[in-house]
Amino acid sequence: MAFPRRLLIENEELVLDLRPHWIALVGPIAVAALVVVGWILVLVYAPDEGSGRTAVLAIAAVAGVVILLWYPVRAVVAWATSNFAITSDRIIHREGFIAKRTMEIPLEAINDVRFQQSILERMVGAGDLVIQSASEFGRNVFANIRSPESVQRTIYQQSEGNKRRMYQGGQAAPPAPPQAATPAAPSTTGELERLAELRDKGVLTEAEFQNQKKKVLGES
Repeated sequence: MAFPRRLLIENEELVLDLRPHWIALVGPIAVAALVVVGWILVLVYAPDEGSGRTAVLAIAAVAGVVILLWYPVRAVVAWATSNFAITSDRIIHREGFIAKRTMEIPLEAINDVRFQQSILERMVGAGDLVIQSASEFGRNVFANIRSPESVQRTIYQQSEGNKRRMYQGGQAAPPAPPQAATPAAPSTTGELERLAELRDKGVLTEAEFQNQKKKVLGES
């Protein structure tokens, strides 16, 4: 089941849409095969006739159906309805057929992305993706991811692109180029003290002092 495009927000782009790796179906298929083998053995070794045979076959049928519904069928439905999507703004994990479960991690909240692979998983191209984020979910492990190393690289690339867009969208006007510094104007108090000192030394007359004082104070 493809990720529904209607869930994307304005200007959001879907980058990756992954279903879990087929290795997730190995366990359910093995259990289903064991149930079938069990049914065959019951048919072979059950009593030949009578109520005993009927009871054994009925118990085997009910037990087999319960086991199939409890694990293999549930696992196959979960595999078929799960999506691990990476967009230009977030990571989205959705699963479930009737009851849906969705988790979203904004790209700007991601602190670390790692992947883990066993030898078998590395051979088939599967692995677990571990995402540490500052969101309410904290540490998240996504199992059976296809090509986890490539997915890790894609997340980092989209995170960097998202940061650049956020920075450019909220960036203030660039600062003006530096100019040559101009000497700072002397303070009013300092200038008055200098004029008073010149007056006391006889360099300025009282009238000249008063005239310069008015200019410093901005008086007409």
